[in-house]
Amino acid sequence: MSRQRMGEILDLSRFSTVELCHRPTPLELMKNLTAALGGPSIYIKRDDCTGLATGGNKTRKLEFLIGEAIEQGADTVITQGAVQSNHARQTAAAAVKFGLKCKILLERRVPDTADSYERTGNVLLDRMFGAELEFRPCGTDMNEAAQDLAERVREAGGKPYYIPGGGSNRVGALGYVSCALELLRQADDQELRIDRLVHATGSAGTQAGLVVGIEGSGGTIPVYGISVRSARDKQESDVYDLVVDTAEYVGVEKIARDKVVANDDYVGPGYGQPTPAMVEAVRLLAQTEGILLDPVYSGKAMAGLIGEIRKGTFAKDENIVFLHTGGSVALFAYEALFNNKAA
Repeated sequence: MSRQRMGEILDLSRFSTVELCHRPTPLELMKNLTAALGGPSIYIKRDDCTGLATGGNKTRKLEFLIGEAIEQGADTVITQGAVQSNHARQTAAAAVKFGLKCKILLERRVPDTADSYERTGNVLLDRMFGAELEFRPCGTDMNEAAQDLAERVREAGGKPYYIPGGGSNRVGALGYVSCALELLRQADDQELRIDRLVHATGSAGTQAGLVVGIEGSGGTIPVYGISVRSARDKQESDVYDLVVDTAEYVGVEKIARDKVVANDDYVGPGYGQPTPAMVEAVRLLAQTEGILLDPVYSGKAMAGLIGEIRKGTFAKDENIVFLHTGGSVALFAYEALFNNKAA
């Protein structure tokens, strides 16, 4: 599909934005990993290189979310996530760039962590960016807790803007509608046929945006999510709900439910909890391509891609694009897993 035609179908220029992202992020063939696995051809879309606070996928979402916050006259952004939230780190940095206060609620979602877990990695950077942090126990209704915090800010005379976990609402999802168009342009430039787009799916915004962007522009690339938290039925339902909302928001006709696919075979014992397959995947990419994944999202997504290749899910002659959502800062919170010689 031509660039002109894509622009005619999906014009995001009417939405308020700020500039945070280095773009386009690279689209590269991983020759060594492809050879190590014996095919298919594996490409990587480097959204770990978006630039803000070591990069990551939330930067694209935050361009639209912070844009709306400024449009609404907010002086404080509030968000929430797990302790080692990549989203929280990028939100804190985005707030700094635009002179906004930032308050973050962090849920102790991952059990049996090291003593340093709440001091290193993303948490260290949250504090360096000047965010005010409050911790909550596992199982807290984090949306309700954040709304309570927003009310406290209002009572003190502030103007809060609430960003949900992962930046995953219809505004944030626009970041990945835009990314889908960027990827289609790159594929066109490289004369690359993409047979599958694989990525980590968690809070739903990235996958929803990709599906809307591809389907809404007339693309045919299947989006294949690897769930990092929820069972397949719930994950697909959450993503599809956001697909419907986002499609309506941008003026795209209804998208079929079967366009949302989430494989839950690689979650392991739970969100943020390590698996041997994740450790292998992180090490393999580091030692074949010199690329760092993270232990919560991209590491499990790559474990899923590797696992499905070994099962024969993808044909040897396919071109697979892996979307790297960033987050390598979190490796420092899991250093005991990697601070020894690889087998």
